Amino acid sequence: MGCAAEVISLDEVRARQHWETLRQHLHDRFDQWLDGLEAQLLESEPTLVEVSETIRALRQQLTGGLAETIIEHTYPKEQSRAYLTCPTCKRLLAARGPVHRRVETMVGAVTLERPYFYCRVCREGTYPLDEVLGLRAGRMQRDVQQAAVDLATELPYETASTLFGHLSGITVSSERMHTLTHQVAEGLSVVEVAPSREEIERRVVQVAAGRFRRPVLVLGIDGAYVPSRPESARGRRPGQARQRARRARWQHEWREAKGFRFYLLDGERIVHVLSWHQVQNEHDLGEALQQVKDAGLIPEEAVRLCVVCDGAEWIWKHVQALFPNACQVLDYYHCSEYLLNFCKVRNRQGRP
Repeated sequence: MGCAAEVISLDEVRARQHWETLRQHLHDRFDQWLDGLEAQLLESEPTLVEVSETIRALRQQLTGGLAETIIEHTYPKEQSRAYLTCPTCKRLLAARGPVHRRVETMVGAVTLERPYFYCRVCREGTYPLDEVLGLRAGRMQRDVQQAAVDLATELPYETASTLFGHLSGITVSSERMHTLTHQVAEGLSVVEVAPSREEIERRVVQVAAGRFRRPVLVLGIDGAYVPSRPESARGRRPGQARQRARRARWQHEWREAKGFRFYLLDGERIVHVLSWHQVQNEHDLGEALQQVKDAGLIPEEAVRLCVVCDGAEWIWKHVQALFPNACQVLDYYHCSEYLLNFCKVRNRQGRP
């Protein structure tokens, strides 16, 4: 028992020493950042706004540097590794490099120096440190991508791009916002992105409060052709100097997008419930509506369901099959497009 106690005590000492060394390195990094802050705060009596803006402009230098220090202290073996066994052919590979890489995170830019290993037989290369850290390909890492997607799903891409730059200090173009959102959403179903039944019921209860009749839940379904970027324009060109395909070398493709939206009427405003709009065909949209129905997301017994759509036959076929008791309303604006032609036909037939 005494021997075991000594081993445990030794582990604790090593862990404490490890943390004390890391603390000292973090303090050194913070001192370097303070030197930069001192140079920026030239005014002897700055205002609160000036202090806030200066620290905000320099904050990612500090937090990104702290992240670098933690990585350097935590993974010294991977950064100085001289040899690696090829996982496929088991050959012993010698390190190349070190190779420089700079990645963007929500806490700032992180610069890495790590060895590279390449197997000539298998024609495969690897960076062990990248694998240990779980780095993604490209400059922006998972936390940046997730934050960008969260913003892009609530706002137009241009607006999301501008706000993301202001809030995070990281530049993400509207095109990149679209690409990231597309990557995250690929393979997801409407049930996976829709609010839970409990959340939808909560919204229904809020709108129904103080009302004698059940609130009106509107379902709108429509389709339209939209311009899209072809797959040949996505990604990057192979080679050492990879460049994104130039816009002048491709033209957009018109593809049909179909979708639907459920929303509650609350006086002069509407309360969003769920929506699903994709480049898809009629069958895909019908399956998505069926998933919503099967999952019981719409509390039909607690609302008055009203379907407002144009006169397309494919729309009403799905409505009749899934929501036969709903009030069916022909959209006035779609109807008015054909009203003049209808009157002309009636007039030629001698009918009032």
